[in-house]
Amino acid sequence: MLTLFATPKPFRGHIGVIQRNAIKSWTMLRPSLEIVLLCDAEGTEETAREFGLKFVPDVARNEFGTPMVDSCFKAAEEAAENEFLGYVNADIILLSDFMRAMEQVRQYRQRFLMCGQRWNLDLEKPLAFDSDWEESLRSRIAEQGSIYVRTGIDYYVFPRGLFGKIPPFAVGRRGDDNWFLYQARMKKATVIDVTQAVTAVHQTHDYSHHPE
Repeated sequence: MLTLFATPKPFRGHIGVIQRNAIKSWTMLRPSLEIVLLCDAEGTEETAREFGLKFVPDVARNEFGTPMVDSCFKAAEEAAENEFLGYVNADIILLSDFMRAMEQVRQYRQRFLMCGQRWNLDLEKPLAFDSDWEESLRSRIAEQGSIYVRTGIDYYVFPRGLFGKIPPFAVGRRGDDNWFLYQARMKKATVIDVTQAVTAVHQTHDYSHHPE
């Protein structure tokens, strides 16, 4: 039903821990989905192999070595075996409500963009994905989490081919999230905000990868 794709940063230190937390949470989703990791950042191929995921190393980069959004989306569509695709930042933990929302939206509309706000939460260590991990994480979010502003969007779900030509945005920089919303509206797709139904957890981290 769904192919989820992401472009991880190098799997080093804390960012490596939280990316592994995120990816593991995606593999726990039911019904199960296809997951594609893009770009050849350090540790990505090994992580894809460990979790049994697709790995696509060849995406375009800008002069600073940052992967390009248009190339990533094109590569994901070529690799995907499903009608619907989902882009998610590689530090976002997804819970079971994500797939429930996806199924409801798919029944409601065939041409749509599903997105929502994220919850920020400090997580320093690998999560123990035991039988009550989701309940424990929700309790922690209620106590310590904070919801992020509406202009920062970390996941999208959409039908194959919705966006057409994407401008040369760099992954993880400004501008692309708002462009996707605008473009979906221009394409007459229904933009559906699932913030109240989906708990997407952004594990806070530093921004040492960004010079400013």
